[in-house]
Amino acid sequence: MIESIGSQNIERVVQFRVKPGSDLLAAIEEAVKLEDIRAGVIVSGLGALKKAVFRNLKWFPESYPVTSQDRLYLEVEKPLELVSLVGWIAPKRDGGVEIHAHFSASTVENERVVTLGGHLTEGTICGIKTVVSIIVTADSEIYAGYDEATQTTDIFFSRGSD
Repeated sequence: MIESIGSQNIERVVQFRVKPGSDLLAAIEEAVKLEDIRAGVIVSGLGALKKAVFRNLKWFPESYPVTSQDRLYLEVEKPLELVSLVGWIAPKRDGGVEIHAHFSASTVENERVVTLGGHLTEGTICGIKTVVSIIVTADSEIYAGYDEATQTTDIFFSRGSD
């Protein structure tokens, strides 16, 4: 049932505030570069957003790769509360790093609080008090690579991988 498995030592925790009006994914990319993070786990994100772009699968395709027709992009441009942000950071075999993150945010619709979630993509813009926490790990058993089965980049662990 487990495709690959590995364990990494925790090196440190990096936390940062994002300037209002900044793209959240771009801010994470900048922090990863500034802090020289090669591998890690995004464990927390909170604050307010001005705009969110949620990317979700509409269905599983009969064959891979997933295409734009298989996805829904939902843009919400109004005050939102970032209530969760999780993901992984892994080194690519050919250099650089891959960042894969999902988030959820709540907003008010018809005097009710609703929560939406999906893949973090470009276009999610921070409002106020946005803080992200990343656990930085050793990268000796982890890497981002091409997954033949899904024809996309995914995370792999050296121990137990093909």
